[in-house]
Amino acid sequence: MSDPGGPRPTVLAVEDDPQIRRFLRTALAAESLEVVEAETGARALVEAAMRKSEVVILDLGLPDMDGKDVIRRLREWSDVPVLVLSARTQEAQKVEALDAGADDYLTKPFGAAELLARIRVALRRRARTETGEPTLEVGELRIDLAARRVTLAGAALHLTPIEYRLLAALARHAGKVLTHRQLLREVWGEAYAEQTHTLRVHMASLRRKVEADSSRPRYLLTELGVGYRLAAE
Repeated sequence: MSDPGGPRPTVLAVEDDPQIRRFLRTALAAESLEVVEAETGARALVEAAMRKSEVVILDLGLPDMDGKDVIRRLREWSDVPVLVLSARTQEAQKVEALDAGADDYLTKPFGAAELLARIRVALRRRARTETGEPTLEVGELRIDLAARRVTLAGAALHLTPIEYRLLAALARHAGKVLTHRQLLREVWGEAYAEQTHTLRVHMASLRRKVEADSSRPRYLLTELGVGYRLAAE
């Protein structure tokens, strides 16, 4: 996951349960990731300010504050990817965390393989952001944001302006879950923030052009009751 000859990426793990912290420490160390631990939201904010972390893993149920408040305060000055871990399974709570600025969400219990896959996606997305890479390739789908050109298996896709803006929004955050509200605001504007039917109609149209089988999407993935994400691997 990291360059054997370079510094190890640092993950800030914010979790008050010692058993889960031990699991995270073992799983991440096995992937050559440096782990910094925090048991409270206040300590997490201090560690985030003192150290350069590539990813933050955050439990929502912290003893001193709600994890969503940690995300909001972190987002005032940092764009570090935040992967939420929580036993809260209600869709509304996932949406609240993502709208607060989280990048992804894993529900407890979870496996090491899934956690590490989400971290790899977050690290790649951060690397693309830092280098300003304008082109994204996922499988046979290629999105050139600078040229505003989309191809599938080498053939140009003819998208409407709305379809392109929708795909471009997902591409700029590839691998990240974007809520219905986030997508509507970014593509249509604040006045459309509640028009989820509009989003579904255009997403269905976009899928028919991008996916070989729109009922079993490979690229444009649905997070039920939450939003959508563009696959990043």
